[in-house]
Amino acid sequence: MNRRHLLKGTVLAGLAATFGKAAAAEAPRCDGDGTPLQFMPKAPPDPDPLRDELEKYPRCPYCGMDRRQWQHSRHLVHYDDDRVDGTCSLHCTAISLSLNIDRGPKAIYVADYGSGEELRPLVNVDAAQYLIGSSLPGTMTARSKMAFASRAAAETVQQDQGGELGDFDAALTAAYLDMARDTAMIRRRRAERRARMQQQRPRD
Repeated sequence: MNRRHLLKGTVLAGLAATFGKAAAAEAPRCDGDGTPLQFMPKAPPDPDPLRDELEKYPRCPYCGMDRRQWQHSRHLVHYDDDRVDGTCSLHCTAISLSLNIDRGPKAIYVADYGSGEELRPLVNVDAAQYLIGSSLPGTMTARSKMAFASRAAAETVQQDQGGELGDFDAALTAAYLDMARDTAMIRRRRAERRARMQQQRPRD
């Protein structure tokens, strides 16, 4: 082998190793990295998650979507160690519950789609009625799953939009059953959006 090339390769390998170690040293580490705990919510414990909820949890940690824009379908999981996951939808709430399998939910909240307020308030899912599979647009899913604070409000919307009524467990089960198809749909849409952005980018 050419000695010059051998020396060059050795130097480059040494530099790569050096920079690799430096990058690894600078990379932020989280407790539990390399274990299921790496997926734990990164925000500090919050014993009062409903106070200024959208200011503290503005984006869904799983899809990155703005929770103000999707406030009508947003959820918030308050785990028993006061860790909080504020999500855009039941789809991402299902992901949170799967990843935090050893963390019990103290309470789960959902936006009341039937509220007339500009910012729909959160209600405990134990008291919510879900309308599953209606013609209302879904968030992160092709099968809509919107929640209502009262059964009467859900039934009124059901008369126009169809769908079936169910509690949180029924809606969560539907979310898991839809996960494969919905994930494939979301990945395809995001890929198409990236391709459009790439085409619209001005050429040098």
